[in-house]
Amino acid sequence: MLRRIVIAGAGQAAAQAVQSLRQGGYTGALTIVGEETALPYQRPPLSKAYMKGEMDEERLYFKPAAWYQDNNIEVILGAHATRIDRAARQLHIEHGGVLDYDALIIAAGSRPRKLPCQGADLAGVHDLRTLSDVERIRPQMVSGRRMVIIGAGYIGLEAAAVACTMGLDVTVLEMAPRVLARVTSPVMSDFYAHEHTAKGVKILTSTALSHLDGTDGHVSAAVLADGTRLPADIVLAGIGILPNEELAKDAGIACANGILTDRDGRTSDPHVFAAGDCASRPLVHYGRTGRLESVHNAIEQGKLVAAAILGLPRPAEDCPWFWSDQYDLKLQIAGLSTDYDTIILRGAPESRKFAAFYLRNGTLIAVDAVNSPPEFLASKKLIMTGAKIAPEILSDTTIPMKDIAATAAA
Repeated sequence: MLRRIVIAGAGQAAAQAVQSLRQGGYTGALTIVGEETALPYQRPPLSKAYMKGEMDEERLYFKPAAWYQDNNIEVILGAHATRIDRAARQLHIEHGGVLDYDALIIAAGSRPRKLPCQGADLAGVHDLRTLSDVERIRPQMVSGRRMVIIGAGYIGLEAAAVACTMGLDVTVLEMAPRVLARVTSPVMSDFYAHEHTAKGVKILTSTALSHLDGTDGHVSAAVLADGTRLPADIVLAGIGILPNEELAKDAGIACANGILTDRDGRTSDPHVFAAGDCASRPLVHYGRTGRLESVHNAIEQGKLVAAAILGLPRPAEDCPWFWSDQYDLKLQIAGLSTDYDTIILRGAPESRKFAAFYLRNGTLIAVDAVNSPPEFLASKKLIMTGAKIAPEILSDTTIPMKDIAATAAA
Protein backbone atom coordinates (compact mmCIF):
# COMPACT_ATOMS: atom_id res chain seq x y z
CA MET A 1 0.00 0.00 0.00
CA LEU A 2 1.39 3.39 -1.06
CA ARG A 3 1.21 5.92 1.76
CA ARG A 4 3.72 8.48 0.51
CA ILE A 5 5.48 9.15 -2.79
CA VAL A 6 8.39 11.60 -2.75
CA ILE A 7 9.91 13.32 -5.77
CA ALA A 8 13.45 14.69 -5.55
CA GLY A 9 13.47 17.43 -8.18
CA ALA A 10 10.98 20.02 -9.39
CA GLY A 11 11.31 20.25 -13.16
CA GLN A 12 9.25 19.04 -16.12
CA ALA A 13 9.48 15.34 -15.19
CA ALA A 14 8.40 16.02 -11.60
CA ALA A 15 5.50 18.20 -12.73
CA GLN A 16 4.27 15.50 -15.09
CA ALA A 17 4.72 12.73 -12.53
CA VAL A 18 2.58 14.41 -9.87
CA GLN A 19 -0.12 15.21 -12.40
CA SER A 20 -0.15 11.63 -13.72
CA LEU A 21 -0.16 10.17 -10.21
CA ARG A 22 -3.23 12.16 -9.23
CA GLN A 23 -4.95 11.47 -12.56
CA GLY A 24 -4.13 7.77 -12.08
CA GLY A 25 -6.07 7.68 -8.84
CA TYR A 26 -3.34 8.01 -6.23
CA THR A 27 -4.75 9.81 -3.18
CA GLY A 28 -1.90 9.34 -0.68
CA ALA A 29 0.72 11.80 0.48
CA LEU A 30 2.74 13.34 -2.36
CA THR A 31 5.77 15.57 -1.83
CA ILE A 32 8.02 17.45 -4.25
CA VAL A 33 11.46 18.62 -3.08
CA GLY A 34 13.07 21.28 -5.30
CA GLU A 35 16.40 23.10 -4.99
CA GLU A 36 15.13 26.28 -6.64
CA THR A 37 12.73 28.64 -4.92
CA ALA A 38 10.34 28.76 -7.89
CA LEU A 39 7.47 26.37 -8.52
CA PRO A 40 8.09 23.82 -11.33
CA TYR A 41 8.50 25.77 -14.59
CA GLN A 42 9.32 25.39 -18.27
CA ARG A 43 12.98 25.72 -19.22
CA PRO A 44 12.90 26.01 -23.06
CA PRO A 45 11.56 29.60 -23.08
CA LEU A 46 14.48 30.74 -20.92
CA SER A 47 16.79 30.97 -23.94
CA LYS A 48 14.01 32.23 -26.22
CA ALA A 49 10.88 34.28 -25.41
CA TYR A 50 11.58 34.79 -21.71
CA MET A 51 15.09 36.08 -22.29
CA LYS A 52 13.70 38.55 -24.83
CA GLY A 53 11.13 39.77 -22.33
CA GLU A 54 8.24 38.46 -24.45
CA MET A 55 6.94 36.09 -21.76
CA ASP A 56 5.93 36.82 -18.17
CA GLU A 57 7.31 34.66 -15.37
CA GLU A 58 3.84 33.39 -14.45
CA ARG A 59 3.48 31.81 -17.89
CA LEU A 60 6.57 29.71 -17.25
CA TYR A 61 4.92 27.79 -14.42
CA PHE A 62 3.31 24.45 -15.26
CA LYS A 63 0.65 24.98 -12.58
CA PRO A 64 -0.13 27.84 -10.17
CA ALA A 65 0.41 27.42 -6.44
CA ALA A 66 -3.32 26.88 -5.91
CA TRP A 67 -3.25 23.73 -8.08
CA TYR A 68 -0.76 22.03 -5.76
CA GLN A 69 -2.86 23.02 -2.75
CA ASP A 70 -6.09 21.83 -4.37
CA ASN A 71 -4.48 18.48 -5.21
CA ASN A 72 -2.98 18.05 -1.75
CA ILE A 73 0.62 18.11 -3.01
CA GLU A 74 3.30 19.26 -0.59
CA VAL A 75 5.94 21.39 -2.33
CA ILE A 76 9.21 21.99 -0.47
CA LEU A 77 11.26 24.59 -2.36
CA GLY A 78 14.79 25.90 -1.84
CA ALA A 79 15.79 22.56 -0.33
CA HIS A 80 18.63 20.26 -1.35
CA ALA A 81 18.13 16.49 -1.10
CA THR A 82 21.32 15.21 0.54
CA ARG A 83 20.97 11.46 0.99
CA ILE A 84 18.80 8.42 0.32
CA ASP A 85 18.56 5.83 3.09
CA ARG A 86 17.38 2.89 1.03
CA ALA A 87 17.02 0.50 3.96
CA ALA A 88 14.76 2.86 5.89
CA ARG A 89 13.20 4.27 2.70
CA GLN A 90 13.91 7.83 3.67
CA LEU A 91 15.04 10.90 1.75
CA HIS A 92 17.18 13.27 3.79
CA ILE A 93 17.12 16.95 2.94
CA GLU A 94 19.39 19.72 4.21
CA HIS A 95 18.92 21.20 7.66
CA GLY A 96 17.85 17.87 9.10
CA GLY A 97 14.62 17.17 7.27
CA VAL A 98 13.68 13.53 6.64
CA LEU A 99 10.89 12.26 4.39
CA ASP A 100 9.68 8.66 4.54
CA TYR A 101 8.67 7.17 1.20
CA ASP A 102 7.10 4.06 -0.26
CA ALA A 103 8.25 5.11 -3.71
CA LEU A 104 10.89 7.72 -4.54
CA ILE A 105 11.23 9.42 -7.92
CA ILE A 106 14.56 11.10 -8.66
CA ALA A 107 13.88 13.88 -11.15
CA ALA A 108 16.97 15.90 -10.32
CA GLY A 109 17.64 17.10 -13.85
CA SER A 110 21.06 18.26 -14.97
CA ARG A 111 23.53 21.08 -14.53
CA PRO A 112 25.69 23.06 -16.97
CA ARG A 113 29.28 22.05 -17.52
CA LYS A 114 31.52 24.74 -16.06
CA LEU A 115 34.12 26.49 -18.15
CA PRO A 116 37.42 24.79 -17.25
CA CYS A 117 39.56 27.90 -17.50
CA GLN A 118 40.96 30.83 -15.59
CA GLY A 119 38.44 33.64 -15.22
CA ALA A 120 35.34 31.44 -15.27
CA ASP A 121 34.34 32.88 -11.89
CA LEU A 122 34.44 36.53 -12.97
CA ALA A 123 31.32 38.67 -12.79
CA GLY A 124 29.61 38.80 -16.16
CA VAL A 125 30.28 35.11 -16.90
CA HIS A 126 27.03 33.15 -16.98
CA ASP A 127 25.40 29.78 -17.46
CA LEU A 128 21.90 29.58 -18.92
CA ARG A 129 19.91 26.88 -17.17
CA THR A 130 17.63 28.36 -14.53
CA LEU A 131 15.19 31.20 -14.03
CA SER A 132 17.69 32.94 -11.76
CA ASP A 133 20.36 32.65 -14.48
CA VAL A 134 18.16 34.62 -16.87
CA GLU A 135 17.36 37.18 -14.17
CA ARG A 136 21.10 37.83 -13.83
CA ILE A 137 21.71 37.95 -17.58
CA ARG A 138 18.81 40.07 -18.82
CA PRO A 139 19.83 43.39 -17.23
CA GLN A 140 23.17 43.08 -19.02
CA MET A 141 21.57 42.47 -22.44
CA VAL A 142 21.97 46.06 -23.57
CA SER A 143 22.27 47.09 -27.21
CA GLY A 144 25.88 47.74 -28.21
CA ARG A 145 27.44 45.52 -25.55
CA ARG A 146 29.80 42.74 -26.59
CA MET A 147 28.75 39.18 -25.86
CA VAL A 148 30.96 36.11 -26.31
CA ILE A 149 29.20 32.75 -26.29
CA ILE A 150 31.26 29.62 -25.68
CA GLY A 151 29.69 26.68 -27.49
CA ALA A 152 27.61 26.53 -30.68
CA GLY A 153 24.99 24.01 -29.61
CA TYR A 154 21.29 24.77 -29.45
CA ILE A 155 21.50 26.84 -26.26
CA GLY A 156 24.43 28.86 -27.57
CA LEU A 157 22.81 29.59 -30.93
CA GLU A 158 19.41 30.35 -29.42
CA ALA A 159 21.03 32.83 -27.05
CA ALA A 160 23.03 34.29 -29.95
CA ALA A 161 19.81 34.84 -31.91
CA VAL A 162 18.16 36.61 -28.97
CA ALA A 163 21.22 38.76 -28.21
CA CYS A 164 21.68 39.72 -31.86
CA THR A 165 18.02 40.69 -32.14
CA MET A 166 18.45 42.89 -29.04
CA GLY A 167 21.33 44.74 -30.67
CA LEU A 168 24.32 43.17 -28.96
CA ASP A 169 27.62 42.49 -30.73
CA VAL A 170 27.77 38.68 -30.62
CA THR A 171 30.66 36.28 -31.16
CA VAL A 172 30.26 32.50 -30.86
CA LEU A 173 33.24 30.25 -30.20
CA GLU A 174 33.14 26.54 -31.05
CA MET A 175 35.95 23.99 -30.71
CA ALA A 176 34.40 21.67 -33.32
CA PRO A 177 34.83 22.42 -37.02
CA ARG A 178 31.13 23.34 -37.38
CA VAL A 179 28.17 24.56 -35.33
CA LEU A 180 25.72 21.99 -33.92
CA ALA A 181 28.37 19.36 -34.63
CA ARG A 182 27.20 16.97 -31.90
CA VAL A 183 23.54 17.00 -32.83
CA THR A 184 23.07 17.33 -36.57
CA SER A 185 24.57 16.98 -40.04
CA PRO A 186 26.90 19.29 -41.98
CA VAL A 187 23.96 20.37 -44.14
CA MET A 188 22.10 21.78 -41.15
CA SER A 189 25.29 23.18 -39.62
CA ASP A 190 26.05 25.13 -42.78
CA PHE A 191 22.49 26.43 -42.97
CA TYR A 192 22.46 27.75 -39.40
CA ALA A 193 25.97 29.18 -39.62
CA HIS A 194 24.91 31.09 -42.73
CA GLU A 195 21.73 32.36 -41.07
CA HIS A 196 23.59 33.67 -38.02
CA THR A 197 26.38 35.21 -40.06
CA ALA A 198 23.83 37.00 -42.25
CA LYS A 199 22.36 38.55 -39.09
CA GLY A 200 25.76 39.84 -38.00
CA VAL A 201 26.81 37.13 -35.53
CA LYS A 202 30.50 36.25 -35.75
CA ILE A 203 31.10 32.50 -35.58
CA LEU A 204 34.58 31.11 -34.96
CA THR A 205 34.77 27.34 -35.36
CA SER A 206 37.79 25.11 -34.66
CA THR A 207 38.56 27.68 -32.00
CA ALA A 208 39.64 27.01 -28.42
CA LEU A 209 39.26 29.35 -25.46
CA SER A 210 42.41 29.80 -23.37
CA HIS A 211 41.08 31.93 -20.52
CA LEU A 212 39.00 34.95 -19.58
CA ASP A 213 40.51 38.24 -18.47
CA GLY A 214 38.83 40.66 -16.13
CA THR A 215 38.96 44.25 -14.93
CA ASP A 216 37.98 45.02 -11.33
CA GLY A 217 36.49 41.56 -10.99
CA HIS A 218 34.32 41.76 -14.13
CA VAL A 219 35.04 39.92 -17.38
CA SER A 220 36.61 42.12 -20.02
CA ALA A 221 37.98 39.75 -22.67
CA ALA A 222 37.99 36.19 -23.93
CA VAL A 223 41.50 35.10 -24.85
CA LEU A 224 41.82 32.38 -27.48
CA ALA A 225 44.40 29.61 -27.58
CA ASP A 226 46.30 31.49 -30.32
CA GLY A 227 46.47 34.61 -28.15
CA THR A 228 43.70 36.56 -29.89
CA ARG A 229 41.78 38.79 -27.46
CA LEU A 230 38.05 39.29 -27.94
CA PRO A 231 36.67 42.18 -25.86
CA ALA A 232 33.67 40.98 -23.86
CA ASP A 233 31.13 42.62 -21.56
CA ILE A 234 29.19 39.36 -21.14
CA VAL A 235 30.28 35.75 -21.54
CA LEU A 236 27.79 32.91 -21.77
CA ALA A 237 28.92 29.29 -21.39
CA GLY A 238 26.95 26.74 -23.38
CA ILE A 239 29.24 23.71 -23.42
CA GLY A 240 26.77 21.02 -22.47
CA ILE A 241 25.21 19.59 -19.34
CA LEU A 242 25.89 16.83 -16.82
CA PRO A 243 23.24 14.58 -15.25
CA ASN A 244 22.57 15.11 -11.56
CA GLU A 245 23.12 11.46 -10.64
CA GLU A 246 25.07 11.90 -7.39
CA LEU A 247 22.09 11.37 -5.08
CA ALA A 248 21.50 7.95 -6.63
CA LYS A 249 25.15 7.03 -7.01
CA ASP A 250 25.94 7.80 -3.37
CA ALA A 251 23.09 5.48 -2.39
CA GLY A 252 24.57 2.62 -4.41
CA ILE A 253 22.04 2.83 -7.24
CA ALA A 254 23.46 1.90 -10.67
CA CYS A 255 24.55 4.87 -12.77
CA ALA A 256 26.44 5.33 -16.04
CA ASN A 257 26.20 8.84 -17.50
CA GLY A 258 22.84 9.07 -15.78
CA ILE A 259 20.78 6.93 -13.43
CA LEU A 260 20.14 3.62 -15.16
CA THR A 261 16.48 2.68 -15.47
CA ASP A 262 14.29 0.11 -17.17
CA ARG A 263 11.51 1.08 -19.60
CA ASP A 264 9.27 2.04 -16.68
CA GLY A 265 11.84 4.34 -15.07
CA ARG A 266 12.65 1.83 -12.31
CA THR A 267 16.25 1.91 -11.06
CA SER A 268 18.32 -0.93 -9.60
CA ASP A 269 16.35 -0.32 -6.38
CA PRO A 270 12.72 -1.38 -7.04
CA HIS A 271 11.40 1.38 -4.77
CA VAL A 272 13.35 4.14 -6.52
CA PHE A 273 12.57 5.54 -9.97
CA ALA A 274 14.30 8.17 -12.12
CA ALA A 275 12.97 10.45 -14.86
CA GLY A 276 14.14 13.32 -17.06
CA ASP A 277 17.64 14.58 -17.83
CA CYS A 278 19.20 12.62 -14.97
CA ALA A 279 17.97 9.22 -16.24
CA SER A 280 19.55 6.87 -18.77
CA ARG A 281 16.73 4.83 -20.25
CA PRO A 282 16.17 2.18 -22.94
CA LEU A 283 15.57 3.90 -26.29
CA VAL A 284 13.12 1.34 -27.61
CA HIS A 285 13.05 2.64 -31.19
CA TYR A 286 16.84 2.44 -31.48
CA GLY A 287 17.79 -0.68 -29.52
CA ARG A 288 20.12 1.03 -27.10
CA THR A 289 20.23 2.96 -23.83
CA GLY A 290 20.84 6.68 -23.48
CA ARG A 291 19.88 10.01 -21.98
CA LEU A 292 17.49 12.35 -23.75
CA GLU A 293 17.64 16.02 -22.78
CA SER A 294 14.21 17.13 -23.92
CA VAL A 295 10.71 18.17 -22.91
CA HIS A 296 9.32 15.08 -24.64
CA ASN A 297 11.52 12.77 -22.62
CA ALA A 298 10.64 14.40 -19.29
CA ILE A 299 6.90 14.25 -20.00
CA GLU A 300 7.03 10.69 -21.26
CA GLN A 301 9.11 9.40 -18.36
CA GLY A 302 6.92 11.22 -15.86
CA LYS A 303 3.94 9.30 -17.25
CA LEU A 304 5.82 5.99 -17.39
CA VAL A 305 7.02 6.24 -13.80
CA ALA A 306 3.58 7.18 -12.47
CA ALA A 307 1.97 4.26 -14.30
CA ALA A 308 4.58 1.81 -13.02
CA ILE A 309 4.19 2.94 -9.41
CA LEU A 310 0.40 2.63 -9.61
CA GLY A 311 0.45 -0.69 -11.47
CA LEU A 312 -1.27 0.79 -14.51
CA PRO A 313 -0.62 -0.19 -18.17
CA ARG A 314 2.56 1.27 -19.64
CA PRO A 315 1.88 4.44 -21.67
CA ALA A 316 2.98 4.55 -25.30
CA GLU A 317 6.64 5.38 -25.93
CA ASP A 318 6.88 8.00 -28.64
CA CYS A 319 9.65 8.77 -31.08
CA PRO A 320 12.07 11.25 -29.43
CA TRP A 321 11.45 14.82 -30.51
CA PHE A 322 13.04 18.21 -29.91
CA TRP A 323 12.82 21.77 -31.19
CA SER A 324 14.83 24.98 -31.44
CA ASP A 325 13.67 28.53 -32.22
CA GLN A 326 16.22 30.88 -33.76
CA TYR A 327 15.11 34.15 -35.37
CA ASP A 328 12.04 33.25 -37.47
CA LEU A 329 13.22 29.68 -37.94
CA LYS A 330 11.52 26.81 -36.13
CA LEU A 331 13.61 23.66 -36.23
CA GLN A 332 11.66 20.53 -35.29
CA ILE A 333 13.60 17.31 -34.85
CA ALA A 334 12.13 13.82 -34.73
CA GLY A 335 14.27 10.79 -33.96
CA LEU A 336 18.00 10.42 -33.41
CA SER A 337 20.27 10.83 -36.41
CA THR A 338 23.31 9.08 -34.90
CA ASP A 339 24.90 6.59 -37.32
CA TYR A 340 22.90 7.67 -40.37
CA ASP A 341 24.38 6.70 -43.73
CA THR A 342 22.20 8.75 -46.10
CA ILE A 343 20.74 12.27 -46.05
CA ILE A 344 17.83 13.20 -48.28
CA LEU A 345 16.82 16.85 -48.65
CA ARG A 346 13.22 17.82 -49.26
CA GLY A 347 13.13 21.44 -50.41
CA ALA A 348 16.03 23.83 -50.73
CA PRO A 349 17.82 25.32 -47.69
CA GLU A 350 17.88 28.74 -49.35
CA SER A 351 14.07 28.73 -49.25
CA ARG A 352 14.29 28.57 -45.42
CA LYS A 353 11.60 25.89 -45.52
CA PHE A 354 13.03 22.42 -45.96
CA ALA A 355 13.71 19.10 -44.27
CA ALA A 356 16.69 16.77 -43.99
CA PHE A 357 15.79 13.08 -43.68
CA TYR A 358 18.32 10.69 -42.14
CA LEU A 359 18.33 7.04 -43.20
CA ARG A 360 20.28 4.01 -42.05
CA ASN A 361 20.21 0.95 -44.32
CA GLY A 362 17.22 2.51 -46.07
CA THR A 363 15.21 2.99 -42.85
CA LEU A 364 14.14 6.46 -41.77
CA ILE A 365 15.65 7.18 -38.33
CA ALA A 366 15.40 10.98 -37.99
CA VAL A 367 14.39 14.26 -39.58
CA ASP A 368 15.41 17.89 -39.11
CA ALA A 369 12.51 20.04 -40.36
CA VAL A 370 12.99 23.81 -40.73
CA ASN A 371 9.67 25.69 -40.89
CA SER A 372 8.14 22.42 -42.14
CA PRO A 373 5.61 21.00 -39.64
CA PRO A 374 4.13 18.39 -42.05
CA GLU A 375 7.53 16.77 -42.53
CA PHE A 376 8.10 16.68 -38.78
CA LEU A 377 4.70 15.24 -37.88
CA ALA A 378 4.70 12.60 -40.60
CA SER A 379 8.27 11.54 -39.81
CA LYS A 380 7.46 10.90 -36.14
CA LYS A 381 5.01 8.20 -37.21
CA LEU A 382 7.27 6.81 -39.94
CA ILE A 383 10.25 6.50 -37.58
CA MET A 384 8.20 4.60 -35.01
CA THR A 385 7.15 2.04 -37.62
CA GLY A 386 10.67 1.58 -39.02
CA ALA A 387 9.53 2.72 -42.45
CA LYS A 388 11.68 2.28 -45.55
CA ILE A 389 10.91 4.96 -48.13
CA ALA A 390 12.59 5.47 -51.49
CA PRO A 391 14.80 8.59 -51.47
CA GLU A 392 13.21 9.90 -54.67
CA ILE A 393 9.81 9.88 -52.96
CA LEU A 394 11.05 11.64 -49.82
CA SER A 395 12.68 14.37 -51.88
CA ASP A 396 9.67 14.95 -54.17
CA THR A 397 7.91 18.04 -52.81
CA THR A 398 4.98 17.49 -55.18
CA ILE A 399 3.94 14.49 -53.07
CA PRO A 400 2.34 15.64 -49.80
CA MET A 401 3.93 14.21 -46.68
CA LYS A 402 0.58 12.89 -45.50
CA ASP A 403 0.37 10.79 -48.67
CA ILE A 404 3.88 9.46 -48.14
CA ALA A 405 3.01 8.52 -44.57
CA ALA A 406 -0.27 6.91 -45.63
CA THR A 407 1.41 4.86 -48.35
CA ALA A 408 4.12 3.67 -45.97
CA ALA A 409 1.52 2.62 -43.41
CA ALA A 410 -0.57 0.68 -45.93
